[in-house]
Amino acid sequence: MAGLVPPGTTMHKEDPKPTKEEKVDYFNLPCPIPYEEIHREAFMSLKPDLFEGLRFDLTRGLNPKFALSHSVYMGPTTIPSQSAETIKIPTAQYEFGANFMDPKLMLVGRVLTDGRLTARLKCDLIENLSLKANAQLTNEPHMSHGIAYFDYKGKDYRAQFQLGNGALFGANYIQSVTPNLSLGGEVFWAGQHRKSGIGYAARYNTDKMVATGQVASTGMVALSYVQKVSEKVSLASDFMYNYMSRDVTASVGYDYILRQCRLRGKIDSNGCTSAFLEERLQMGLNFILSAEIDHKKKDYKFGFGLTVGE
Repeated sequence: MAGLVPPGTTMHKEDPKPTKEEKVDYFNLPCPIPYEEIHREAFMSLKPDLFEGLRFDLTRGLNPKFALSHSVYMGPTTIPSQSAETIKIPTAQYEFGANFMDPKLMLVGRVLTDGRLTARLKCDLIENLSLKANAQLTNEPHMSHGIAYFDYKGKDYRAQFQLGNGALFGANYIQSVTPNLSLGGEVFWAGQHRKSGIGYAARYNTDKMVATGQVASTGMVALSYVQKVSEKVSLASDFMYNYMSRDVTASVGYDYILRQCRLRGKIDSNGCTSAFLEERLQMGLNFILSAEIDHKKKDYKFGFGLTVGE
């Protein structure tokens, strides 16, 4: 009979071979991301560049390394008020910029019609050591500032030293302890204000998620989590708490990347809802929509703009 087993044969299931756990080579760990960027994925999803009014940005390249930019903004500006009602005044400004891009040197300058001048520098001094600097000059007293960063990239760690005006000194360090986990810390001293602080951070990331935590002696506690649902969809959340002022804020959001556009949105515990859409109309031409509703403050913002790159 077809269903019978011939005599002398026994049927048995082969035992599954135990899977061997991959050994971690602690002498060949990946290099972590910079300390100040540990919340990078959450910030990209939850904190887009929201604006109110009209914005137009034009960037024109003169050669492969040099480009000029023009930006026009027209919209209201919120001014401080003692009452709960939001007070806005109409404003308009023009910004002219120049960019120099080289594999080892980047220079960015901006000047605005209100008199502000900003500059950024990034220079690779040697193979693993780079210099970054930011500066701003204004007509307002005590508002001009400058700061320089020296970044060193090791095999499985990063270190940074900061030096700024007002006797500002700072340093941070982050180290990979496993292929997915990195730990770091920071210290700073602001001599002008006679304040100092220390902080610690942890970051755990895989192919599908990123979880970060940060705490500082200034009272700040920051937690964030990003889950990659698919290649195009990510969900994000964050939690901010200051145990000095007792302020707490939590938010959840999404990041949806389509073939021609990118849509980001969030809602937080203060009742503020926002959305940001970037639509690529054609190569070098992007249309932007920005919206934010704060039900608690009865503040409603809407903006649209165009970004042109030649």
